[in-house]
Amino acid sequence: MAVTATRAPRHTRPTGPNYKWVALTNTTLGVLMGAMNSSILLISLPAIFKGLNVNPLEPAETTYLLWILMGYMVITATFLVTIGRLSDIWGRVRIYNAGFAIFTVASLLLFVMPGDGSGNTGALEIIILRLIQGIGGGCLIANSTAIITDAFPSKQRGLALGLNMVAALSGSLIGLLVGGVLATLGWRLVFLVSVPFGIIGTVWAYMSLREQAAKRMAKGIDLLGNLCLGGGLVIFLVAMTYGIMPYGTESTGWTNPWVIAGLVIGLGMLVLFVFVENRVKEPLFNLHLFQIRSFAAGCAAQFLSALAYGGLQFMLIIWLQGVWLPIHGYNYEDTPLWSAIYMIPLLIGFMIFGVLGGYLSDKLGVRALTTGGMIGLALGFILLTLFPADFSYAPFALVLFIIGASFGSFSAPNTAAIMNSLPSEYRGVGSGMRATFQNAGNPLSMGVFFTIIVVGLSATLPGAIQNGLTQGGVPAATASAASHLPPTGALFAAFLGYNPMESLVPGSVLHTLAPATQTHLLGTQFFPNLISNPFMDALRLVFYFSAALCLIAAICSYFRGNRYVYDELPQNQPAQSVPPTQGTAQTTR
Repeated sequence: MAVTATRAPRHTRPTGPNYKWVALTNTTLGVLMGAMNSSILLISLPAIFKGLNVNPLEPAETTYLLWILMGYMVITATFLVTIGRLSDIWGRVRIYNAGFAIFTVASLLLFVMPGDGSGNTGALEIIILRLIQGIGGGCLIANSTAIITDAFPSKQRGLALGLNMVAALSGSLIGLLVGGVLATLGWRLVFLVSVPFGIIGTVWAYMSLREQAAKRMAKGIDLLGNLCLGGGLVIFLVAMTYGIMPYGTESTGWTNPWVIAGLVIGLGMLVLFVFVENRVKEPLFNLHLFQIRSFAAGCAAQFLSALAYGGLQFMLIIWLQGVWLPIHGYNYEDTPLWSAIYMIPLLIGFMIFGVLGGYLSDKLGVRALTTGGMIGLALGFILLTLFPADFSYAPFALVLFIIGASFGSFSAPNTAAIMNSLPSEYRGVGSGMRATFQNAGNPLSMGVFFTIIVVGLSATLPGAIQNGLTQGGVPAATASAASHLPPTGALFAAFLGYNPMESLVPGSVLHTLAPATQTHLLGTQFFPNLISNPFMDALRLVFYFSAALCLIAAICSYFRGNRYVYDELPQNQPAQSVPPTQGTAQTTR
């Protein structure tokens, strides 16, 4: 294996004893901004589409909805390892600062460019700018964990990473609340809110952050590896995105030849990536790092937990907005904001145990916390299967708290164990790979969850709609036509806070019905009661699937073995001369 030289970092001024807290607060601001940005969009999509004059329930517009929703995640997951590799070569702080700037400029353009009523053109502009924003977000995500790891001693990293991750989930739920308020004032404001954070963070990062790790003096960039990994992830995730869209008369696109080809080609390129990385002199990612059991098991657990948990918020929003809140008398226009409010117990559980888990991992080790966290998360998913569509909120809030606490107990300790196991010269690319497992798992989770729900609804929803409308007084021919509503349309209606009965039953038919019947059909309870049983049957399958993934992740966490801390190794020692299992071994408890 070729030896790669390193050079010590250059500092324009000393970091000082409090530098680690400066690094933590700045990177936490970046994570908070990125998380808020994603969830603000989730909750504001109805206002955005109305502002653009695009109907997201039209089959032809579904592509725009999905790409605005998932494009940011796809592009971020694709570039994380490449960004991490470049950060090890050029400097983590330099790439991190560039990410803040890119993200801020894209946010400003999102506020300025799309015109009111610009239709599909405006939607396309938002998609493109969101992809650019995703590159900036990738620079922040790939380097924030590495910067914290460089700044903090190993015995304090769990607490620091716990605080950073609490900001991530807090930002996600805070974004739902902020987005719900801003969307009522003006849809452009949901993009503007990131700009002040971005400007402050960019200037602050440039002025205060310093390179602490030795840079790798690489002789070149692994172009073939970048092509295989980036191209493979893009093709595979794009195919997943189109797989959850209707195709012809099918409710999903998994029979679409292009989707099948995309999945096969994407997986093939990812397999080819492994062969390429074992043969090039300057690999994009040093696969020998997987010989470190703590790193390999931690990444496996990270991916499984993301696959189990990544689509949960999406499913809970559909459940609350489309079923529970309307049944309890909330207007469809108000359900996005209230769904965020009712998910606050999830945030509280994660905040408390995210910080506590990180702190305890520094004192007690990671094995018990990560294994117990995944078992607790599996239990939370099982408990969710016991709820009916119209549930009592108090026990539901308790289960949300358990889920948040369990995931918080896992997240920071697992990340700390992964980062502690890496040589300092590889923390950038290692952090990028860890984040890739996390961020690739999230859209995959949404794709799998969505597919399970749609397939389940396809079997029972048409009959439920036809019977419900017929019993409600709608003529049989109209009820039969309405029953062909694609399950995807029903889910998007629930997610976006629309009442699909307004478009399913023609106005000419509604006017022939008694006023009481019209009120009943267009009210807040008819459609939720119509969809509740088919939806809950499919949703329980999702929760069982997630519980099984969590148990496998718990097994990975338990058998992670020893962890290795490289802090004591000289920074000027050649990176490749450090065997993957060398370092200061510490028993993981």
